[in-house]
Amino acid sequence: MTFLSPKRELVDEFRDHPSDTGSAPVQIAMLSARIEELTEHLKTRKKDRHSRYGLLRMVGRRRRLLKYLRGKDPERYRDAITKLGIRAQR
Repeated sequence: MTFLSPKRELVDEFRDHPSDTGSAPVQIAMLSARIEELTEHLKTRKKDRHSRYGLLRMVGRRRRLLKYLRGKDPERYRDAITKLGIRAQR
């Protein structure tokens, strides 16, 4: 039985080829996972301003990556947002 970390599972699900670890869909998936974690963290720790700032930076980075992917390859963009469930389709 092999144990895969949650990070490894995300990379495996969104990668294009076996050595792909940094393509836009992979980065978007990684950021989405961190955003979800930080959102939960901030629900209980409302005064954590430093983490809130980091969360806002991650959301902005993910938004820019999604914009890039939408312009570069609309089909992969639609696949990514559908798998992650982060945005309603236009």
